[in-house]
Amino acid sequence: MSLPDKIETEEQLEEVLTTPAPAVVESLRSIEGDLIVLGVAGKMGPTLARLARRALDQAGRQSQVIGVARFSDPRVRDGLEAGGVRTIAADLLDPGALAALPEVANVVYLAARKFGSTGDEPYTWAMNTYLPALVAERYRRARVVALSTGNVYPLVPVGRGGPDEDHATGPVGEYAQSCLGRERLFQYFSRRHGTPVALIRLNYAIDLRYGVLMDIATKVHSGRPVDLAMGHVNVIWQGDANAAILRSLTLCASPPFILNLTGPSTLSVRQLAHDFGRRLGKEPVFEGVEQATALLSDASRYVRRLGPPAVSLERMIDWVAHWVRIDGRTLNKPTHYESRDGRF
Repeated sequence: MSLPDKIETEEQLEEVLTTPAPAVVESLRSIEGDLIVLGVAGKMGPTLARLARRALDQAGRQSQVIGVARFSDPRVRDGLEAGGVRTIAADLLDPGALAALPEVANVVYLAARKFGSTGDEPYTWAMNTYLPALVAERYRRARVVALSTGNVYPLVPVGRGGPDEDHATGPVGEYAQSCLGRERLFQYFSRRHGTPVALIRLNYAIDLRYGVLMDIATKVHSGRPVDLAMGHVNVIWQGDANAAILRSLTLCASPPFILNLTGPSTLSVRQLAHDFGRRLGKEPVFEGVEQATALLSDASRYVRRLGPPAVSLERMIDWVAHWVRIDGRTLNKPTHYESRDGRF
């Protein structure tokens, strides 16, 4: 589809996010069997599942797309069902919950815990490390794409660019440590059972309802100070991220294939604030100073294997600025990208 200059409504936003590019259609055409999305009710899951359903339909495939979550908000479940996604309500940590799920050939694992980790670390470890072990054993005969995070890397000098997939990990804080634990458990079971796995280290996905760009834009618009302590970031449009996650089903391997999923450029938070200021007619206010290190990732492998993102940084900034200007709905879930101590 041709991309609009502005996005005016959530319905239009959902259409942009769930319209499959030809590469997504062709990737899912080549994958046999049903697809289950575990943890489908989070920020990315609903659009990813509907994107998969639409791509399979265009590919002429009758495979099911099944979304599993607790569904604390019934509207999410209703929206998925309306989009042709079969839903199953389950708490995956409950005894017997995983065993009751259907056999499938393809798994996208999105279940995780980040915000609220500080102060409830045992639950964070249960969600991010124990549950992946259960899933890896339960779906050992499937193809698994598991979402991870760029937080498994250490903070690195800004001028050198981000770590590539061969860089040593160095997670800061218990959330990031538990995410590395998730990776290690999927790696262990992949090697034990020969399960083809792809581990996707994402940072940061951008939707108009949440994300680093929304965090910065809303502060500029309201006159609140933009924290410069984490002075540089990587971002990627959520639609591009979802497309890459689904296409990674064709990249699964044993030992697992690892992919940094983000935009190809290192972005200055200060410059982003000025970019939003020009579009919103506001002068940004800053606090703190840029540090020499930041949480970054090298996206070269992603671009080489799957091609560059379809949505440019300039378009994302334009879209987010307009969404803020028209007071579009947000999820009210700040990313806390500013955190340098790993506490979320």
